[in-house]
Amino acid sequence: MNKFLNELERKIGKYAIVDLTKYIVMLYVVGYVLQLAPASYNITRFLALDPNLILQGQVWRIISWVLIPPARFSLLIVITLMFYYFVGTSMERTLGAFRYNVFIFSGFILMIIASFATLFVYKVFYGMSGDILAMTMFKYAGSFSTYYIQMMVFLAFALIYPDIQVLLMFLIPLKVRWIAIAYGAILGYECLIALASKEFAIFFAILSQFINLLLFYMSTGKLNHIRPGEIRRKKEFKAGVKMQPKGITRHKCAVCGRTEVDNPNLEFRFCSKCNGNYEYCQDHLFNHVHVK
Repeated sequence: MNKFLNELERKIGKYAIVDLTKYIVMLYVVGYVLQLAPASYNITRFLALDPNLILQGQVWRIISWVLIPPARFSLLIVITLMFYYFVGTSMERTLGAFRYNVFIFSGFILMIIASFATLFVYKVFYGMSGDILAMTMFKYAGSFSTYYIQMMVFLAFALIYPDIQVLLMFLIPLKVRWIAIAYGAILGYECLIALASKEFAIFFAILSQFINLLLFYMSTGKLNHIRPGEIRRKKEFKAGVKMQPKGITRHKCAVCGRTEVDNPNLEFRFCSKCNGNYEYCQDHLFNHVHVK
């Protein structure tokens, strides 16, 4: 994974968008302006990621859905976006602009794939068509948003900085890892409930972003120890290293014959005045007949 990303960065890394989080927040601002427009002029419903309408020619929806903010405008959202900007910029400084771009755009691409997977399931496995399919996809179009992408950005941040403390509800200091575990558990539960209730839009939306998080975790190299090649390398290394046989000690006094097995705290030294490699314990180092 790292080898592939390194090669990709060498070829197209110069095209990475620096300070990507800033531009994403700016897109959200545009989306909030559209949401605050009068209902009769509200055009955000024409921006949603609806694969059924995309196949009918509304191809702008492949990109326009990014304009839709993850939640309705409020004071809390302002604080949330400030925190999201802090998280995003911190990750970009750590990963580099290119790898952070890969993580974000992979989330976008996987979300688009999730929307078409949902359409495929409803159309092929459930035989939906016409108005029923259109109404179903319109109902769940809001599930294909940047909300779950933002959640995965936070979980990825927690993987990098698990011990950073934040104030929950502005009062309770908590390490990021515990908040991430709670969020991850909630998202996992939502994913399973969506599958059980056949709400495939929510299921595929969450699953796609968990896949993106897994790919990100793999790119950090923390799963290298379970790779077949790495396991084979460790086995070959252990087979090639000559281990000390059982019953053989490292130290042995030439006078009393004691070893480190008899007393782990016993110190041993070689005598510089003896001819040969004669080792003595601390009790006989200065009290023995020198070998000439």
